[in-house]
Amino acid sequence: MPGHAYQSGVGQVRPLVLGDGSRVTLAAASRIEVQLTPHARRVHLLEGEAIFAVARDPARPFAVIARGYRAVAVGTRFSVRRDPGSVRVVVTEGRVRLEDAAGTGGASALLPAGSLALARADGVLVRRLALEDAQHLLDWQQGWLVFRDTPLSEVVAEFNRYNARKLVLADERAGALRIGGSFRWDNEAGFVRLLEAGFPIRAESVDGQILLHAR
Repeated sequence: MPGHAYQSGVGQVRPLVLGDGSRVTLAAASRIEVQLTPHARRVHLLEGEAIFAVARDPARPFAVIARGYRAVAVGTRFSVRRDPGSVRVVVTEGRVRLEDAAGTGGASALLPAGSLALARADGVLVRRLALEDAQHLLDWQQGWLVFRDTPLSEVVAEFNRYNARKLVLADERAGALRIGGSFRWDNEAGFVRLLEAGFPIRAESVDGQILLHAR
């Protein structure tokens, strides 16, 4: 059955209300396809990340499908993020069941509020977080990007989803540096200044991009 497609552009956070009353917030550069039937509610996350505040309907479980995994809820609030080779699920209210989308009995996990799950081809890793920390992982909807000991290569990729002027790593040494903190995603220039002040990084503006060199 064909669904309804929605997407957000670079630097755009897009709120949506689905036909069943569920609310979705698309992060920048994200795409979903929604299928609502009398018996099921399915969302295919094709790119990026989205937060789901699910309207309660026990007769129609709400499933978000990405990279071979399915996150299933009845009435709850959670996010699903699609990255190369993995899916990340953060639960901030209620419970979510994370399972093999093919229904072959593969790895599965029941995630209460305050859970962070990372699903890869080799299985599912679950961490329990303080609820406040789980909620901070979704602060992009208020304009913040939050990182915890994250490689600069991943930080750069995240900033590039929100800004037309791209950050580019000039070498692997720079990409391996670990970054932590909260940063406004609309202030990449300020982020670059902090990098140069606190890390062995030199920034260079070339052809509308910012190259990051290890010093």
